[in-house]
Amino acid sequence: MTDTPNVLWIMADQLRFDYLSCYGHPHLHTPHIDALAARGVRFTKTYVQSPVCGPSRMSAYTGRYVRSHGSTWNGIPLRVGEPTLGDHLREAGARAVLVGKTHMIADREGMAWLGIDPASEIGVRVSECGFEPFERDDGLHPDSPRQHWSAYDDYLVSLGYKSDNPWEDFANSGIDPDGELMSAWLLKNSRLPANVPEEHSETAYMTNRAMDFMSEAMEGDKPWLCHLSYIKPHWPYIVPAPYHDMYGAEHIVDPIRSQGERDTDHPLLRAYQQARVCRSFSRDHVREHVIPAYMGLIKQLDDNIGRLLAWMDEKGLSENTIIAFTSDHGDYMGDHWMGDKDFYHDVAAKVPLIIADPRPEADTTRGTVSDALVEMIDLAPTFMQAMGCASKPHIVEGRDLTPLLHATEGFSRRYAISEHDYSSFEMASALEVAQENARTVMIFDGRWKYVRCEGFRPVLFDLESDPDELIDLGGSDTAIHTRIRAEMEQALLTWALQYHTRITATAEVLLRQGKTAESGILIGFWDEAEFEEATGMPFASLTPAGRPGS
Repeated sequence: MTDTPNVLWIMADQLRFDYLSCYGHPHLHTPHIDALAARGVRFTKTYVQSPVCGPSRMSAYTGRYVRSHGSTWNGIPLRVGEPTLGDHLREAGARAVLVGKTHMIADREGMAWLGIDPASEIGVRVSECGFEPFERDDGLHPDSPRQHWSAYDDYLVSLGYKSDNPWEDFANSGIDPDGELMSAWLLKNSRLPANVPEEHSETAYMTNRAMDFMSEAMEGDKPWLCHLSYIKPHWPYIVPAPYHDMYGAEHIVDPIRSQGERDTDHPLLRAYQQARVCRSFSRDHVREHVIPAYMGLIKQLDDNIGRLLAWMDEKGLSENTIIAFTSDHGDYMGDHWMGDKDFYHDVAAKVPLIIADPRPEADTTRGTVSDALVEMIDLAPTFMQAMGCASKPHIVEGRDLTPLLHATEGFSRRYAISEHDYSSFEMASALEVAQENARTVMIFDGRWKYVRCEGFRPVLFDLESDPDELIDLGGSDTAIHTRIRAEMEQALLTWALQYHTRITATAEVLLRQGKTAESGILIGFWDEAEFEEATGMPFASLTPAGRPGS
C-alpha cells in the first residue's frame, strides 16, 4: 500500500445510464453497482464527448475534446505525441495499466516517420493510449483466427473450446434446439445462451484478469491506475446462462418515441431513422428479442463487479483505492426510432458515473447524488490530482471533480460538449454530404440541448418541459426558441475559438514569454528610463550582449 491512493477505473461499453437500478430502472436490479454508489457520489448529468466508442474513449484517455485530439471516428488513430492520462501519471511515478478494451488504433505511419519501433517500450505505450497493457481485448473480431493483442482466444482454447475463431464460435454464438451453431451477430439469436459457461465469458475473464493485476501490484511500491474496460453489454447481444432468460417481455420498458419524431422534417434525423440499425430497432419484435439479452449482460456485469469488490474488500485494497464506474456511451434500443448510438439524445450521450473515494475528505459526500454538469474528460484531471500529478491546464481540457467529491468549492461548468463525425455512415451517403461537412456538435447547458448540424438547420430540445426529448424546437419561430438557438450558437463559437492545439508549451514557458524584457529582448522601448519604469530593472544590469548582468 502507498500513501497515494490507487484508482480502479471501470468502464462498460454501450451501457445506458438508465439501465441500472440506482438510476431508476424498474426491473433490472444491480445491487453491487448500487452499493458502490452508496460508498461515493452518483452523478446524474455526465456526458461523453462523442456518442461513438473510439472518439469517446480517446477523449476520456486524453482529457481533451474530440476537436482537440483529432481521433474523430473508430479506426482513426490517436496521433503520436498526443499526451494521455498514462503519460501524465508516469511523470508522477504511478503506473497506468489496461485490462480490457480501448478501441485504440495505433498511429503506425506517425511512428514509422519518427523511427519508433511499435514493439519497443515507447511504441507499445503509443499504441495503447499510454497504458501499460496487462491484458488488452477489444473484442469485435469475427473475421480473424486470433487477435495479437488478446489472450482470451488462447484461454478458451486451453479449456477445450477449440475452433478457428473461439471468440466468435463460443463467447458470441449460441446453440439452437437442433444443435446448430448460431451467430449472435444476427439479432434473432440474441435469446440463445452463449456457447460458453458464464465463468469463462469475456466479462468473467476480464474480472479475473483485473484481480490478477491487482494481486501483482500489491507486491510493488508504485501507486497504480487500473483501467478495467469491459466489452459488454456492447453487441453482439448474447449472454451465458443463467442470464439469457432472466428477463422477458414483461421487463421491457416502453420505448421513448413519438409519431412526431417519425414525421420529422429534418433531413439528417430522417436519414438516421432510415439507417439499417435504426430501422431494425424501430420494430417492436426486435426490441422484445434483444433487450432481455442486453439486460442479462448488465446483470452479469453487476454480479462480476460484486465479485470484484468483495475480493478487494477481502484483500484490503478498498481502503486505498478510488473506484470510478462509467460507460463510453449508451444505446438507443429503439428509442426515438433509432438503434445503436451516434446521436445526442440522453439515452446515447449521457452515461452513468459513480466515484467512490475512500479518503476521509470524501466522508461527507458518501451516498449522495450530484446534479452538476460533468463531462467524461473530467475523469483524467480528477485521477491526476488524486495521484499527485501536476495540473496541466494547457493540455487537459477537463475539470477536476475533487471539489464535488470532497464538498468544497472550485468546480463549475456551464456547458457540456459532444461531437460526431458521420462521414462513414449511411446518412452521409444518403444525403450526399461531403466528408468535411459530415459533422454534428452538441452543446447542453443543463436545460437546453442544441445540436449544430453542418448544412442543415439545428436541433433543439428543452429538457425542462420535454425531458424525453420528443419535441425538436430547432425549426420553431417563437421568440424564446430563436433567442436560445442564437445564444447556443454563440456559446459553441466561443468554445471553438478557445485554445485546443497547444500541448507542448508548459506554464513555465508561457510565463517566461511574458518576461522577454528581463532577458534582454527589448521591443518597443524608447529609452533607458522607459525600460526601467516598465521592468523595475536598471538598464545597466543588461550586458552589451543584451543579457542580464552578473
